[in-house]
Amino acid sequence: MGMAASQARFLGLTARKTNVEYEGQQINQQRTALSNQSASYYTNLLGMNVPQPPSVQDYTKTIYSFTDGALSNQLTSLVAHTDGSYTVSYIRSYMDNEAIVSAVPSRVTRNGDGSYSVGSTKLRELGVADENDEYYASLSDDNKKALLADELAYKEKLNKDYSQSHADTWLVRYVKNESTGAYVPTYYNKSVLDGATYDETSTSVSYIGAYTKGAAKVTEEIKGVTAFMEQDSTGRYVNITLEDGTGNLTTYALSTSTVTDDEAYKAAMNQYEYDKALYDKDIQEINAKIEIIQTEDKDLEIRLKQLDTEQDAISNEIDAVTKVIEKNVESSFKTFG
Repeated sequence: MGMAASQARFLGLTARKTNVEYEGQQINQQRTALSNQSASYYTNLLGMNVPQPPSVQDYTKTIYSFTDGALSNQLTSLVAHTDGSYTVSYIRSYMDNEAIVSAVPSRVTRNGDGSYSVGSTKLRELGVADENDEYYASLSDDNKKALLADELAYKEKLNKDYSQSHADTWLVRYVKNESTGAYVPTYYNKSVLDGATYDETSTSVSYIGAYTKGAAKVTEEIKGVTAFMEQDSTGRYVNITLEDGTGNLTTYALSTSTVTDDEAYKAAMNQYEYDKALYDKDIQEINAKIEIIQTEDKDLEIRLKQLDTEQDAISNEIDAVTKVIEKNVESSFKTFG
C-alpha cells in the first residue's frame, strides 16, 4: 500500500471511528432518557394508593335497649358529663291495638239518594246516629252514646292521618268477626267515594281503599333525658337509671345487640371493587409502558455492543494502517538518506 493510499485509509478509519463514538454517545443519551422515564413510572407506582377493602366492623355498632312494661326503648344517643351523669336520647316503641290500619279494598255502590252501600249494608256517617243502621239500632242507649263518642275520636284520627283537608266526612259499616263475635268497623272517606267512577249499575269500577281498627307499631323519640349509667368490667353499659314523671329514679337493665348496616357495607364493597379495578388497570398500563421501555433499552444495549465491537475492529485496523504508514515514512527517509 502506497503512502497516499495509506493516508487516505487512515483518514477514512478515523472518520468512521468518530462516527461510531458519536452514535454511541447518542445511544447512551437515549438510554438515559429511557431510564428517567422508567424511574418516573416507578415513582408513580410508589405514589399510588392501594385500595383497602372495607371492614364489616366499621359498619357494625352496638345497640343498647331496655324495656319498661310494654314499652321497648332503644338508645340512639349517649353523651357523658364530668359529674357522672349522661344525656341520652332513645326511641320508644309499643303496639297500639286501637290503631287505624288499611282494610281490604271493596267495591262500593252509589244509591239513588246519594248514600253508599257495600254489599247489602248501607254506610252510615261516622259519629252520627242513624236508627236505620242495623248494628247501631241493636245497641242500648248507653252503648249508642259510647259508640258515637268513640267514632268521633276515630274521625279525628282519620282526618289527621288520612285526609288532605283534615275535615272530611267519613262513612262506616260494621261487620261481625265470626271468630270473636265482635263487630269490626270499616271506614270510608266520603270525598274518595264521591270522586270515584261508577258503572251502569252504580257500582264503583275499581276497588276503593278503606281503613279499620287494628294493631300497629307506634314509635316516638325521647330526646335529651338525664340518665345515670352503670358499666361492667369490660366497659359495656349494663344498667340505666332514669327519672320518671314523679321525680322517682328507676333503674332498667340494658340489653345489647350488634347491628350491621348491610346496605352501607355493600355500597362500600362495591366502591372498593370499582377502585381496585381502576388501580389494577393503572398498574397494568404502567407495567406495559415500562416493558416497552425495557425492550427499547435492550435494543439500544445490543446496538451499543455492536458499536463497541465495530470500534475495536476500527482501532485494530487503524493500528495496522499506522504501522504501514510508519514503515513507508521510514523507507522514504532511508531512500533520501
